[in-house]
Amino acid sequence: MTAELVRGQNHTLPQTRLEIRVSAGTPVVAGATLGDERGTVRGAEWIAHPGSPQLPGLEVSQQAAADHRLAVDLEALPAGAHRVTVLLALPVGAGGPARFGAVPAPFVAVTGLDGAEIATFTLTGLDAESAVSALELYRRQDAWKVRAVGQGYAGGLAEMLADQGVAEATGLAGSIQEAVTRGLARSVAPPPRTQGGDRVRHATGSADHRPPTPPPAPEPPEPLADPATTPQPHTAPGPAAGGPIDYAHPRRQHAAPPSPPPTAPAPQPGQAAQPVAGDATGWSMDERLYNQIWGMFEDLARAVAAYRSAVDFAESRMDQELDRALSDPRNRIGGAGDRAREGARAKRDELTSRAREVLDRDLAQLAAEAAVVEPALPAAYAGWGNPVWHAHRVPMEIPMALRVGDLHLPERTDLRIPLLVRLPLERGIWVDSGRTASEAAAPMDTDRLRRLAMETAVAHAARLLAVYPPGEFSVHVIDPAGAAAAPLAPLVDAGVLAGPPAAGPGGVASVLAHLTRRVDLVQMAVRAGAADSLPPDLDTGEQLLVVNDFPHGFDDRAVTQLRYLADEGPAVGVHLLMVADREEARAYGPVLDPLWRSLLRITPVADSHLADPWVGHAWTYEPLAVPPGSRVLEQVLTAVAAARRAVGR
Repeated sequence: MTAELVRGQNHTLPQTRLEIRVSAGTPVVAGATLGDERGTVRGAEWIAHPGSPQLPGLEVSQQAAADHRLAVDLEALPAGAHRVTVLLALPVGAGGPARFGAVPAPFVAVTGLDGAEIATFTLTGLDAESAVSALELYRRQDAWKVRAVGQGYAGGLAEMLADQGVAEATGLAGSIQEAVTRGLARSVAPPPRTQGGDRVRHATGSADHRPPTPPPAPEPPEPLADPATTPQPHTAPGPAAGGPIDYAHPRRQHAAPPSPPPTAPAPQPGQAAQPVAGDATGWSMDERLYNQIWGMFEDLARAVAAYRSAVDFAESRMDQELDRALSDPRNRIGGAGDRAREGARAKRDELTSRAREVLDRDLAQLAAEAAVVEPALPAAYAGWGNPVWHAHRVPMEIPMALRVGDLHLPERTDLRIPLLVRLPLERGIWVDSGRTASEAAAPMDTDRLRRLAMETAVAHAARLLAVYPPGEFSVHVIDPAGAAAAPLAPLVDAGVLAGPPAAGPGGVASVLAHLTRRVDLVQMAVRAGAADSLPPDLDTGEQLLVVNDFPHGFDDRAVTQLRYLADEGPAVGVHLLMVADREEARAYGPVLDPLWRSLLRITPVADSHLADPWVGHAWTYEPLAVPPGSRVLEQVLTAVAAARRAVGR
């Protein structure tokens, strides 16, 4: 259970490898000092700060930011270090606030490596101070503890370092602030805010994950993982209750590329800015929309995290007030106890109501943005109900990403965020046809669920065929028992498959041998730098293998080949789209665990099985469905077939 500390309170640490997270409403400098048994800092070599961010067992951020994560390994600290003090300071000369009394109360959390909070502390009561000792980790009788300090210094870093016995504290504080200033000079400020803390869009956009220089941009992190098969990453606490929500995120903090996005009319005074489709920066409209969608995803995650954190804080505060009020036996009966309970509950309700008002405001803003963005999406990002599919033409270039479903949170289920995966696919997809791993699927008939799973796979295969240039994407199907004839009919009737669906052990072996040979040949050619030596009959386009009802029809050799394709195939253009029930493959035991982990698991029905690596929400995944009575899937496949014939494929 998380210990919510107040100033001066301590708590035993159950482990020595920790993460300290700082959340503030404005950029702050985060650092740490090491102290001996008396708390004295021996010199500059015992101070971790943006200009020197790493010490043995300790690492801090390299520049000022609203959110920080400090890594601590207490067993790896230098000999003689008995105390770690976490320091926060406001940047000097950055044009920001000059005292902590003008910013929201910083929130500090000590967590384990699994993201579980051990202790938290909200630094309230600060006023003229510009630097503060937030908390300290200290050794007491061979055990480590954390203490909430909250000691502020109006004289800033210099006064704080001098208080810890640092010689030449003024010069060292100046060098730290110089390092922070250099870091701020290399970055671009987050988007400006209205008085309510909302995002304000610029005509040139507010960020992009790619800098305006020619080198390629780093790939954004994989946004989602299945908690059933993937270790949970660290999660960040929401902002302190009552503080504004920080909407700045990594892909909206860099200089904009030359091509500006569309602009919206300037809002009237007191009027919120109108959302615009494509207002994130990027080198093309598709990239701007891609960045905007991920910005909306992160904004929704952060807003809900702030709300849930505020509700948890309100509940915890009520419990603490009740404990204090009822600790005196005289107050447990009679009117005093009743008044204490009513007062505590009233404060809880007030805090929760205020948090909900802020959340509703943020959700309304995101809903308005989604209503503008959705109709503007290209086919690759659009749902089947979007009119763009009715006028779709097979493109001549591969799009940046593909939509594979929608995501939403229970706080507002009608606010859907498209789930986009980058192209070419970096990992395979597993459509789970089992009933045991999903609450929504549990009451369904097994045959109906398997049919829905295969229909989902067919729809994804059709989308991939439709967004690739003609002849550059081929689909192979393995249906060992021929049980998916009806769901496969749109692909078969349109004539867009590389060959008839493979059935029986012979068909399974033939398709797997063909694709395994392709992976081997392309890998050898790439390693030898001899791509022109590939056999002329080898299809160098992207390949998708759709497997139905795995592991039926697969012997040990076929299973090994499938695992090989899942591991090695994506790097050379061979991708896996598998429909399977993991329970039916349990006879293989842990042998197939790497296969399941390598695939993105989706479901044919709505299910809350995806977790984001940012704040750890359980997102509900909604599969893309063709509108009832619509022939859009058949129309798209007909267009794909016509385009393939036009290029002789």
